[in-house]
Amino acid sequence: MSGVAAAFLCSSSNSRATVYDRLKHMVPKLALRGQAGVSIAAFMHKEGTRYARALQSSRHSVRIEYDVRDPSFRPHVAIAHIRSRCRGIRDGGDLQPIHNKAGTSRHLAISLDGALVNARELREELLAQGHRLGGNTDAELLLKWIERSCERDYWRHGLPVNYENVFRDIDDRIDGAISALFLDGEGNLVAYRNRCGLRPLETMQTHDGFLLFASENCAFAGLEGKTQQILPGHIKYVDGKMGCCVDRPVNNGRYKGKLCAYETLYLGNPKTSIEGQSYFEIRYNIGVALGGLVARGLQAEPGSTPTIVSSMPHTGGPYADGLFASLAEHGVFAERREVVATQFSQRTLIGTPSERKSRIAQKYRVSGTSLAKATIIIVDEALIRGDTSQAITNMLLAAGAKAVHWAIGSPPIVAPNYYGMGIDTLDELAFWQAWKRLPPEQRTQILRFHKMDSQVLKIIETNIAASINAATITYLPFPVLVSLLPCRQDEFDLSPFTLEMPTPAGQKRANRNLRELVADLTYSESIPA
Repeated sequence: MSGVAAAFLCSSSNSRATVYDRLKHMVPKLALRGQAGVSIAAFMHKEGTRYARALQSSRHSVRIEYDVRDPSFRPHVAIAHIRSRCRGIRDGGDLQPIHNKAGTSRHLAISLDGALVNARELREELLAQGHRLGGNTDAELLLKWIERSCERDYWRHGLPVNYENVFRDIDDRIDGAISALFLDGEGNLVAYRNRCGLRPLETMQTHDGFLLFASENCAFAGLEGKTQQILPGHIKYVDGKMGCCVDRPVNNGRYKGKLCAYETLYLGNPKTSIEGQSYFEIRYNIGVALGGLVARGLQAEPGSTPTIVSSMPHTGGPYADGLFASLAEHGVFAERREVVATQFSQRTLIGTPSERKSRIAQKYRVSGTSLAKATIIIVDEALIRGDTSQAITNMLLAAGAKAVHWAIGSPPIVAPNYYGMGIDTLDELAFWQAWKRLPPEQRTQILRFHKMDSQVLKIIETNIAASINAATITYLPFPVLVSLLPCRQDEFDLSPFTLEMPTPAGQKRANRNLRELVADLTYSESIPA
Protein backbone atom coordinates (compact mmCIF):
# COMPACT_ATOMS: atom_id res chain seq x y z
CA MET A 1 0.00 0.00 0.00
CA SER A 2 2.26 2.71 -1.34
CA GLY A 3 2.51 5.18 -4.19
CA VAL A 4 5.18 5.79 -6.81
CA ALA A 5 5.89 8.72 -9.12
CA ALA A 6 8.61 9.78 -11.53
CA ALA A 7 9.47 12.68 -13.82
CA PHE A 8 11.84 12.61 -16.80
CA LEU A 9 12.80 15.87 -18.52
CA CYS A 10 13.20 15.25 -22.23
CA SER A 11 16.06 17.01 -24.04
CA SER A 12 13.60 18.69 -26.41
CA SER A 13 11.77 20.44 -23.58
CA ASN A 14 11.84 24.22 -23.34
CA SER A 15 9.97 24.28 -20.02
CA ARG A 16 11.37 26.23 -17.09
CA ALA A 17 9.93 23.64 -14.72
CA THR A 18 12.16 21.01 -13.10
CA VAL A 19 11.59 17.35 -12.35
CA TYR A 20 11.23 18.38 -8.71
CA ASP A 21 8.41 20.74 -9.71
CA ARG A 22 6.59 17.90 -11.41
CA LEU A 23 7.03 15.62 -8.39
CA LYS A 24 5.70 18.36 -6.12
CA HIS A 25 2.64 18.49 -8.37
CA MET A 26 2.03 14.73 -8.35
CA VAL A 27 2.94 13.54 -4.86
CA PRO A 28 0.15 15.26 -2.85
CA LYS A 29 -2.47 13.68 -5.11
CA LEU A 30 -1.16 10.23 -4.14
CA ALA A 31 -1.25 10.89 -0.39
CA LEU A 32 -4.02 8.35 0.25
CA ARG A 33 -1.60 5.60 -0.77
CA GLY A 34 0.84 6.35 2.05
CA GLN A 35 1.31 8.86 4.84
CA ALA A 36 4.51 7.66 6.51
CA GLY A 37 6.96 9.59 4.34
CA VAL A 38 8.11 10.47 0.82
CA SER A 39 11.63 9.88 -0.46
CA ILE A 40 13.26 10.69 -3.76
CA ALA A 41 16.20 9.53 -5.89
CA ALA A 42 17.33 11.96 -8.60
CA PHE A 43 19.99 11.67 -11.34
CA MET A 44 22.01 14.29 -13.22
CA HIS A 45 24.64 13.53 -15.84
CA LYS A 46 28.24 13.98 -14.54
CA GLU A 47 26.85 14.37 -11.02
CA GLY A 48 25.27 10.97 -10.45
CA THR A 49 22.41 10.08 -8.11
CA ARG A 50 21.40 12.00 -5.03
CA TYR A 51 18.66 11.48 -2.49
CA ALA A 52 16.09 13.76 -0.93
CA ARG A 53 12.90 13.55 1.02
CA ALA A 54 9.64 15.43 0.67
CA LEU A 55 7.73 16.97 3.55
CA GLN A 56 4.04 17.76 3.22
CA SER A 57 3.77 21.47 4.05
CA SER A 58 0.00 21.59 3.47
CA ARG A 59 -2.79 19.34 2.30
CA HIS A 60 -2.08 20.12 -1.35
CA SER A 61 1.67 20.77 -1.47
CA VAL A 62 5.01 19.26 -0.51
CA ARG A 63 8.47 20.69 0.03
CA ILE A 64 11.45 18.71 -1.24
CA GLU A 65 14.52 18.82 0.98
CA TYR A 66 17.30 18.52 -1.55
CA ASP A 67 20.81 19.90 -1.14
CA VAL A 68 20.26 23.67 -1.22
CA ARG A 69 24.01 24.17 -0.98
CA ASP A 70 24.37 22.98 -4.56
CA PRO A 71 21.88 24.85 -6.76
CA SER A 72 23.72 23.60 -9.85
CA PHE A 73 22.33 20.10 -9.28
CA ARG A 74 19.40 20.05 -11.69
CA PRO A 75 18.51 16.40 -12.37
CA HIS A 76 16.82 15.31 -15.57
CA VAL A 77 15.08 12.35 -13.92
CA ALA A 78 13.79 11.56 -10.43
CA ILE A 79 11.70 8.82 -8.84
CA ALA A 80 9.63 9.15 -5.67
CA HIS A 81 8.12 6.73 -3.22
CA ILE A 82 5.07 7.65 -1.13
CA ARG A 83 5.48 5.26 1.76
CA SER A 84 2.88 3.70 4.00
CA ARG A 85 3.57 2.29 7.43
CA CYS A 86 5.04 -1.20 6.98
CA ARG A 87 5.42 -4.08 9.37
CA GLY A 88 8.98 -4.55 10.48
CA ILE A 89 10.07 -1.03 9.46
CA ARG A 90 10.28 1.61 12.14
CA ASP A 91 9.01 5.11 11.42
CA GLY A 92 11.65 7.31 9.88
CA GLY A 93 13.90 4.43 8.89
CA ASP A 94 14.66 2.48 5.74
CA LEU A 95 12.91 4.90 3.43
CA GLN A 96 12.61 3.94 -0.21
CA PRO A 97 13.73 4.40 -2.90
CA ILE A 98 15.88 1.44 -1.93
CA HIS A 99 19.34 1.58 -3.51
CA ASN A 100 22.43 -0.57 -3.68
CA LYS A 101 25.96 0.37 -2.65
CA ALA A 102 27.62 -0.13 -6.03
CA GLY A 103 29.85 2.34 -7.84
CA THR A 104 28.45 5.18 -9.95
CA SER A 105 27.88 3.29 -13.21
CA ARG A 106 26.25 0.38 -11.41
CA HIS A 107 24.17 2.36 -8.98
CA LEU A 108 20.53 1.21 -8.84
CA ALA A 109 17.46 2.60 -7.07
CA ILE A 110 13.87 1.41 -6.99
CA SER A 111 10.52 2.70 -5.81
CA LEU A 112 7.91 -0.02 -5.39
CA ASP A 113 4.17 -0.34 -4.84
CA GLY A 114 2.83 -3.78 -3.96
CA ALA A 115 4.19 -6.98 -2.44
CA LEU A 116 5.79 -10.30 -3.32
CA VAL A 117 3.89 -13.40 -2.23
CA ASN A 118 6.87 -15.69 -2.89
CA ALA A 119 9.43 -13.38 -1.27
CA ARG A 120 10.66 -16.11 1.05
CA GLU A 121 11.56 -18.44 -1.84
CA LEU A 122 13.29 -15.66 -3.78
CA ARG A 123 15.25 -14.58 -0.73
CA GLU A 124 16.40 -18.11 0.01
CA GLU A 125 17.58 -18.55 -3.58
CA LEU A 126 19.66 -15.37 -3.46
CA LEU A 127 21.18 -16.29 -0.11
CA ALA A 128 22.04 -19.78 -1.41
CA GLN A 129 23.93 -18.12 -4.27
CA GLY A 130 25.99 -16.07 -1.82
CA HIS A 131 24.20 -12.73 -2.14
CA ARG A 132 23.82 -10.59 0.97
CA LEU A 133 20.56 -8.86 1.93
CA GLY A 134 20.74 -6.18 4.56
CA GLY A 135 17.02 -5.54 5.00
CA ASN A 136 13.72 -7.36 4.75
CA THR A 137 11.69 -5.27 2.30
CA ASP A 138 10.33 -6.54 -1.00
CA ALA A 139 11.85 -3.48 -2.67
CA GLU A 140 15.35 -4.47 -1.59
CA LEU A 141 14.73 -8.06 -2.64
CA LEU A 142 13.56 -7.06 -6.11
CA LEU A 143 16.44 -4.64 -6.52
CA LYS A 144 18.94 -7.34 -5.54
CA TRP A 145 17.38 -9.66 -8.09
CA ILE A 146 17.82 -7.00 -10.79
CA GLU A 147 21.41 -6.36 -9.69
CA ARG A 148 22.21 -10.08 -9.82
CA SER A 149 20.82 -10.37 -13.37
CA CYS A 150 22.76 -7.29 -14.54
CA GLU A 151 26.01 -8.57 -13.06
CA ARG A 152 25.61 -12.13 -14.30
CA ASP A 153 24.51 -11.38 -17.86
CA TYR A 154 25.91 -7.93 -18.70
CA TRP A 155 28.27 -6.06 -16.39
CA ARG A 156 30.90 -8.80 -16.05
CA HIS A 157 30.96 -9.12 -19.84
CA GLY A 158 31.18 -5.37 -20.47
CA LEU A 159 27.79 -5.37 -22.20
CA PRO A 160 24.98 -2.80 -22.00
CA VAL A 161 22.04 -4.04 -19.97
CA ASN A 162 18.99 -5.29 -21.86
CA TYR A 163 16.25 -4.45 -19.40
CA GLU A 164 13.61 -6.19 -21.46
CA ASN A 165 15.38 -9.50 -20.78
CA VAL A 166 16.04 -8.62 -17.13
CA PHE A 167 12.41 -7.88 -16.41
CA ARG A 168 11.17 -10.83 -18.45
CA ASP A 169 13.15 -13.08 -16.13
CA ILE A 170 11.72 -11.26 -13.12
CA ASP A 171 8.15 -11.44 -14.40
CA ASP A 172 8.52 -15.20 -14.80
CA ARG A 173 9.87 -15.68 -11.29
CA ILE A 174 7.83 -13.43 -9.02
CA ASP A 175 4.34 -14.04 -7.67
CA GLY A 176 2.61 -10.98 -6.32
CA ALA A 177 1.52 -7.47 -7.20
CA ILE A 178 4.27 -5.13 -8.34
CA SER A 179 4.35 -1.70 -9.95
CA ALA A 180 7.82 -0.25 -9.76
CA LEU A 181 10.03 2.58 -11.01
CA PHE A 182 13.70 1.74 -11.48
CA LEU A 183 16.59 4.18 -11.95
CA ASP A 184 20.12 3.11 -12.85
CA GLY A 185 23.51 4.79 -12.61
CA GLU A 186 23.34 6.12 -16.18
CA GLY A 187 20.02 7.88 -15.73
CA ASN A 188 17.97 5.21 -17.49
CA LEU A 189 14.43 4.84 -16.17
CA VAL A 190 12.29 1.69 -16.28
CA ALA A 191 8.62 1.59 -15.32
CA TYR A 192 7.44 -1.96 -14.67
CA ARG A 193 4.02 -3.45 -13.95
CA ASN A 194 3.99 -7.20 -13.40
CA ARG A 195 1.65 -9.50 -15.26
CA CYS A 196 -1.05 -9.87 -12.63
CA GLY A 197 -1.80 -6.14 -12.93
CA LEU A 198 -3.17 -5.70 -9.39
CA ARG A 199 -1.32 -2.45 -8.78
CA PRO A 200 -1.87 0.31 -11.37
CA LEU A 201 0.78 2.37 -13.13
CA GLU A 202 0.03 5.34 -15.41
CA THR A 203 2.14 7.56 -17.64
CA MET A 204 1.77 10.96 -19.30
CA GLN A 205 3.75 12.62 -22.10
CA THR A 206 3.23 16.30 -21.37
CA HIS A 207 3.04 18.98 -24.01
CA ASP A 208 5.97 20.83 -22.38
CA GLY A 209 8.42 17.94 -22.69
CA PHE A 210 8.12 15.79 -19.56
CA LEU A 211 7.49 12.09 -19.34
CA LEU A 212 5.64 11.41 -16.09
CA PHE A 213 4.74 8.23 -14.21
CA ALA A 214 2.41 7.74 -11.26
CA SER A 215 0.38 5.10 -9.46
CA GLU A 216 -2.85 6.89 -10.43
CA ASN A 217 -3.88 9.21 -13.24
CA CYS A 218 -5.25 11.77 -10.76
CA ALA A 219 -1.59 12.79 -10.28
CA PHE A 220 -1.63 14.37 -13.75
CA ALA A 221 -4.63 16.63 -13.07
CA GLY A 222 -3.96 20.18 -14.25
CA LEU A 223 -1.24 19.13 -16.71
CA GLU A 224 -1.68 18.89 -20.47
CA GLY A 225 -0.56 15.86 -22.40
CA LYS A 226 -1.35 12.34 -23.49
CA THR A 227 -1.98 9.72 -20.82
CA GLN A 228 -1.98 5.95 -20.99
CA GLN A 229 -1.94 2.97 -18.70
CA ILE A 230 1.12 0.75 -18.54
CA LEU A 231 -0.28 -2.66 -19.32
CA PRO A 232 0.24 -5.67 -17.05
CA GLY A 233 3.39 -7.59 -17.95
CA HIS A 234 5.02 -4.57 -19.64
CA ILE A 235 7.89 -2.17 -19.13
CA LYS A 236 8.41 1.34 -20.44
CA TYR A 237 12.11 2.04 -20.89
CA VAL A 238 13.40 5.63 -21.11
CA ASP A 239 16.99 6.05 -22.31
CA GLY A 240 18.85 8.37 -19.96
CA LYS A 241 21.02 9.95 -22.65
CA MET A 242 18.80 10.09 -25.71
CA GLY A 243 15.44 10.43 -23.95
CA CYS A 244 13.81 7.97 -26.33
CA CYS A 245 11.05 5.82 -24.87
CA VAL A 246 9.96 2.29 -25.81
CA ASP A 247 7.25 -0.06 -24.55
CA ARG A 248 8.03 -3.75 -24.29
CA PRO A 249 6.01 -6.79 -23.18
CA VAL A 250 7.90 -8.95 -20.69
CA ASN A 251 5.42 -11.77 -20.16
CA ASN A 252 4.37 -14.68 -22.34
CA GLY A 253 0.74 -13.63 -22.56
CA ARG A 254 -0.73 -16.51 -20.59
CA TYR A 255 -2.04 -14.28 -17.80
CA LYS A 256 -4.81 -11.71 -17.92
CA GLY A 257 -4.16 -8.81 -15.58
CA LYS A 258 -6.80 -7.75 -13.07
CA LEU A 259 -7.00 -4.51 -11.10
CA CYS A 260 -7.30 -5.02 -7.34
CA ALA A 261 -10.80 -4.15 -6.07
CA TYR A 262 -9.27 -2.28 -3.13
CA GLU A 263 -7.91 0.28 -5.62
CA THR A 264 -11.39 1.28 -6.75
CA LEU A 265 -13.20 0.92 -3.44
CA TYR A 266 -10.66 2.14 -0.90
CA LEU A 267 -7.08 2.85 -1.83
CA GLY A 268 -7.33 5.17 -4.83
CA ASN A 269 -7.90 8.92 -4.89
CA PRO A 270 -11.59 9.68 -5.65
CA LYS A 271 -10.45 11.78 -8.63
CA THR A 272 -8.69 8.83 -10.28
CA SER A 273 -10.65 7.46 -13.22
CA ILE A 274 -11.01 4.11 -14.94
CA GLU A 275 -12.77 3.62 -18.26
CA GLY A 276 -13.82 7.28 -18.14
CA GLN A 277 -15.51 6.95 -14.73
CA SER A 278 -14.03 8.47 -11.57
CA TYR A 279 -13.65 6.49 -8.37
CA PHE A 280 -15.83 9.15 -6.74
CA GLU A 281 -18.67 8.38 -9.13
CA ILE A 282 -18.32 4.62 -8.61
CA ARG A 283 -18.33 5.01 -4.84
CA TYR A 284 -21.26 7.45 -4.95
CA ASN A 285 -23.30 5.00 -7.03
CA ILE A 286 -22.51 2.22 -4.56
CA GLY A 287 -23.78 4.49 -1.79
CA VAL A 288 -27.00 5.06 -3.72
CA ALA A 289 -27.56 1.31 -4.07
CA LEU A 290 -26.71 0.77 -0.43
CA GLY A 291 -29.19 3.48 0.58
CA GLY A 292 -32.09 1.50 -0.79
CA LEU A 293 -31.21 -1.44 1.43
CA VAL A 294 -30.69 0.73 4.51
CA ALA A 295 -33.94 2.63 3.94
CA ARG A 296 -36.05 -0.51 4.31
CA GLY A 297 -34.59 -1.21 7.72
CA LEU A 298 -34.99 2.36 8.95
CA GLN A 299 -38.61 2.55 7.83
CA ALA A 300 -39.33 -0.46 10.00
CA GLU A 301 -38.07 1.36 13.11
CA PRO A 302 -40.72 3.14 15.21
CA GLY A 303 -40.18 6.67 16.49
CA SER A 304 -38.85 9.84 14.95
CA THR A 305 -35.43 10.33 16.51
CA PRO A 306 -33.06 12.29 14.29
CA THR A 307 -31.06 10.21 11.83
CA ILE A 308 -27.53 11.36 10.95
CA VAL A 309 -25.61 10.03 7.95
CA SER A 310 -21.84 10.23 8.48
CA SER A 311 -18.81 8.76 6.77
CA MET A 312 -15.62 7.17 7.97
CA PRO A 313 -12.78 9.57 7.16
CA HIS A 314 -11.05 9.88 4.82
CA THR A 315 -12.47 7.52 2.21
CA GLY A 316 -16.13 7.01 3.10
CA GLY A 317 -17.39 10.41 1.94
CA PRO A 318 -18.60 9.52 -1.58
CA TYR A 319 -20.40 6.45 -0.24
CA ALA A 320 -22.14 8.52 2.43
CA ASP A 321 -23.14 11.20 -0.09
CA GLY A 322 -24.78 8.60 -2.32
CA LEU A 323 -26.51 6.86 0.56
CA PHE A 324 -27.85 10.17 1.89
CA ALA A 325 -29.31 11.07 -1.51
CA SER A 326 -30.85 7.61 -1.80
CA LEU A 327 -32.53 7.85 1.61
CA ALA A 328 -34.26 11.05 0.53
CA GLU A 329 -35.56 9.32 -2.60
CA HIS A 330 -36.97 6.55 -0.39
CA GLY A 331 -38.73 9.03 1.87
CA VAL A 332 -36.36 8.71 4.82
CA PHE A 333 -35.56 12.06 6.40
CA ALA A 334 -31.92 12.32 7.49
CA GLU A 335 -29.21 14.84 8.14
CA ARG A 336 -25.83 14.62 6.39
CA ARG A 337 -23.24 15.51 9.01
CA GLU A 338 -19.80 14.22 9.90
CA VAL A 339 -19.64 12.97 13.48
CA VAL A 340 -16.23 11.28 13.36
CA ALA A 341 -13.02 13.31 13.09
CA THR A 342 -9.37 12.29 12.92
CA GLN A 343 -6.31 13.57 14.76
CA PHE A 344 -3.91 12.46 12.00
CA SER A 345 -4.14 11.03 8.48
CA GLN A 346 -2.17 7.78 8.72
CA ARG A 347 -4.30 4.73 8.07
CA THR A 348 -4.69 2.09 10.75
CA LEU A 349 -5.03 -0.92 8.46
CA ILE A 350 -1.43 -2.16 8.72
CA GLY A 351 0.39 -3.17 11.89
CA THR A 352 0.31 -5.62 14.78
CA PRO A 353 -2.93 -5.81 16.81
CA SER A 354 -1.41 -3.80 19.66
CA GLU A 355 -0.02 -1.15 17.30
CA ARG A 356 -3.34 -0.82 15.52
CA LYS A 357 -5.32 -0.64 18.76
CA SER A 358 -3.12 2.19 20.00
CA ARG A 359 -3.35 4.15 16.73
CA ILE A 360 -7.14 3.69 16.52
CA ALA A 361 -7.54 5.07 20.05
CA GLN A 362 -5.35 8.06 19.19
CA LYS A 363 -6.76 8.78 15.74
CA TYR A 364 -10.54 9.11 16.13
CA ARG A 365 -12.75 11.42 18.15
CA VAL A 366 -16.37 12.57 18.15
CA SER A 367 -16.96 15.68 16.08
CA GLY A 368 -19.76 18.26 16.16
CA THR A 369 -22.65 19.00 18.44
CA SER A 370 -24.60 16.78 20.81
CA LEU A 371 -25.52 13.30 19.61
CA ALA A 372 -28.05 12.65 22.39
CA LYS A 373 -30.66 10.08 21.30
CA ALA A 374 -29.52 10.33 17.67
CA THR A 375 -29.65 7.40 15.28
CA ILE A 376 -26.37 7.40 13.37
CA ILE A 377 -25.56 5.66 10.10
CA ILE A 378 -21.82 5.33 9.58
CA VAL A 379 -20.94 4.64 5.95
CA ASP A 380 -17.64 2.95 5.13
CA GLU A 381 -16.18 1.24 2.09
CA ALA A 382 -15.32 -2.02 3.90
CA LEU A 383 -15.36 -3.74 7.26
CA ILE A 384 -12.21 -5.79 7.52
CA ARG A 385 -11.30 -6.72 11.09
CA GLY A 386 -14.02 -4.87 12.96
CA ASP A 387 -11.74 -3.31 15.58
CA THR A 388 -11.98 0.21 14.14
CA SER A 389 -15.75 0.02 13.69
CA GLN A 390 -16.16 -1.33 17.23
CA ALA A 391 -14.10 1.54 18.65
CA ILE A 392 -16.12 4.12 16.67
CA THR A 393 -19.43 2.54 17.71
CA ASN A 394 -18.51 2.57 21.39
CA MET A 395 -17.27 6.15 21.12
CA LEU A 396 -20.56 7.35 19.56
CA LEU A 397 -22.71 5.44 22.04
CA ALA A 398 -20.70 6.95 24.89
CA ALA A 399 -21.42 10.40 23.37
CA GLY A 400 -25.15 9.76 23.73
CA ALA A 401 -26.19 8.19 20.43
CA LYS A 402 -29.30 6.02 20.64
CA ALA A 403 -28.10 3.55 18.00
CA VAL A 404 -25.25 3.18 15.51
CA HIS A 405 -25.88 1.47 12.19
CA TRP A 406 -23.12 0.58 9.72
CA ALA A 407 -23.59 0.65 5.95
CA ILE A 408 -20.71 -1.06 4.12
CA GLY A 409 -20.04 -0.32 0.45
CA SER A 410 -18.74 -3.81 -0.33
CA PRO A 411 -19.61 -7.46 0.39
CA PRO A 412 -18.07 -9.20 3.44
CA ILE A 413 -14.27 -9.45 3.29
CA VAL A 414 -13.59 -13.19 3.37
CA ALA A 415 -10.00 -13.38 2.10
CA PRO A 416 -6.58 -12.18 3.21
CA ASN A 417 -4.59 -9.89 0.94
CA TYR A 418 -0.93 -10.73 0.40
CA TYR A 419 -0.48 -8.02 -2.23
CA GLY A 420 0.33 -4.95 -0.16
CA MET A 421 -2.75 -4.41 2.02
CA GLY A 422 -1.31 -6.02 5.16
CA ILE A 423 -4.12 -8.56 5.69
CA ASP A 424 -2.18 -11.77 6.25
CA THR A 425 -4.59 -14.31 7.76
CA LEU A 426 -8.22 -15.35 7.64
CA ASP A 427 -8.51 -15.48 11.40
CA GLU A 428 -8.05 -11.70 11.79
CA LEU A 429 -11.10 -10.95 9.62
CA ALA A 430 -14.45 -10.08 11.21
CA PHE A 431 -16.18 -12.49 8.80
CA TRP A 432 -14.26 -15.51 10.08
CA GLN A 433 -14.60 -14.49 13.71
CA ALA A 434 -18.36 -14.43 13.16
CA TRP A 435 -18.22 -17.73 11.25
CA LYS A 436 -16.59 -19.48 14.22
CA ARG A 437 -19.43 -18.36 16.49
CA LEU A 438 -22.11 -19.99 14.30
CA PRO A 439 -23.53 -23.53 14.56
CA PRO A 440 -22.10 -26.09 12.07
CA GLU A 441 -25.12 -26.12 9.72
CA GLN A 442 -24.88 -22.34 9.22
CA ARG A 443 -21.12 -22.48 8.78
CA THR A 444 -21.54 -24.76 5.76
CA GLN A 445 -23.94 -22.35 4.03
CA ILE A 446 -21.71 -19.34 4.67
CA LEU A 447 -18.72 -21.03 3.00
CA ARG A 448 -20.41 -20.24 -0.32
CA PHE A 449 -18.97 -16.73 0.23
CA HIS A 450 -20.14 -14.37 -2.55
CA LYS A 451 -22.73 -16.94 -3.67
CA MET A 452 -24.54 -17.04 -0.31
CA ASP A 453 -28.19 -16.03 -0.48
CA SER A 454 -29.65 -12.98 1.24
CA GLN A 455 -30.89 -14.86 4.31
CA VAL A 456 -27.43 -16.31 4.95
CA LEU A 457 -25.86 -12.87 4.46
CA LYS A 458 -28.29 -11.54 7.06
CA ILE A 459 -26.94 -14.08 9.57
CA ILE A 460 -23.42 -12.72 9.07
CA GLU A 461 -24.61 -9.11 9.31
CA THR A 462 -26.44 -9.75 12.56
CA ASN A 463 -23.52 -11.63 14.13
CA ILE A 464 -20.89 -9.02 13.23
CA ALA A 465 -23.18 -6.17 14.30
CA ALA A 466 -23.49 -7.73 17.75
CA SER A 467 -19.72 -8.16 18.00
CA ILE A 468 -19.07 -4.44 17.44
CA ASN A 469 -22.08 -3.25 19.49
CA ALA A 470 -23.86 -1.85 16.42
CA ALA A 471 -27.64 -1.90 15.94
CA THR A 472 -27.27 -3.28 12.40
CA ILE A 473 -24.78 -3.81 9.61
CA THR A 474 -25.80 -3.68 5.96
CA TYR A 475 -23.35 -5.07 3.39
CA LEU A 476 -23.52 -4.40 -0.33
CA PRO A 477 -24.50 -7.72 -2.02
CA PHE A 478 -21.87 -9.10 -4.37
CA PRO A 479 -24.08 -9.04 -7.52
CA VAL A 480 -24.84 -5.36 -6.90
CA LEU A 481 -21.14 -4.54 -6.62
CA VAL A 482 -20.39 -6.34 -9.89
CA SER A 483 -23.17 -4.43 -11.66
CA LEU A 484 -21.70 -1.08 -10.57
CA LEU A 485 -18.09 -1.69 -11.62
CA PRO A 486 -17.04 0.15 -14.79
CA CYS A 487 -15.39 -2.91 -16.37
CA ARG A 488 -16.26 -6.55 -16.83
CA GLN A 489 -16.07 -8.72 -13.73
CA ASP A 490 -13.06 -10.62 -15.09
CA GLU A 491 -11.07 -7.35 -15.29
CA PHE A 492 -11.14 -6.91 -11.49
CA ASP A 493 -9.55 -8.96 -8.76
CA LEU A 494 -12.54 -9.64 -6.50
CA SER A 495 -10.72 -12.13 -4.30
CA PRO A 496 -11.46 -10.15 -1.10
CA PHE A 497 -15.08 -11.34 -1.49
CA THR A 498 -14.58 -14.72 -3.20
CA LEU A 499 -11.32 -16.22 -1.86
CA GLU A 500 -10.40 -16.88 -5.51
CA MET A 501 -6.88 -15.47 -5.36
CA PRO A 502 -5.30 -13.79 -8.40
CA THR A 503 -1.96 -15.62 -8.33
CA PRO A 504 -0.92 -19.28 -7.85
CA ALA A 505 1.20 -18.72 -4.75
CA GLY A 506 -1.52 -16.55 -3.25
CA GLN A 507 -4.16 -19.23 -3.82
CA LYS A 508 -1.95 -21.93 -2.34
CA ARG A 509 -1.28 -19.84 0.74
CA ALA A 510 -4.98 -18.97 1.19
CA ASN A 511 -6.04 -22.61 0.80
CA ARG A 512 -3.52 -23.66 3.43
CA ASN A 513 -4.81 -20.97 5.79
CA LEU A 514 -8.41 -22.06 5.15
CA ARG A 515 -7.63 -25.73 5.82
CA GLU A 516 -6.02 -24.80 9.12
CA LEU A 517 -9.03 -22.72 10.12
CA VAL A 518 -11.62 -25.40 9.37
CA ALA A 519 -9.45 -28.42 10.25
CA ASP A 520 -11.96 -29.71 12.81
CA LEU A 521 -14.79 -29.83 10.25
CA THR A 522 -15.46 -32.61 7.73
CA TYR A 523 -15.78 -30.32 4.70
CA SER A 524 -12.14 -29.21 5.05
CA GLU A 525 -11.28 -32.15 2.79
CA SER A 526 -12.89 -30.37 -0.16
CA ILE A 527 -10.40 -27.48 -0.04
CA PRO A 528 -7.71 -27.77 -2.76
CA ALA A 529 -4.11 -28.30 -1.76
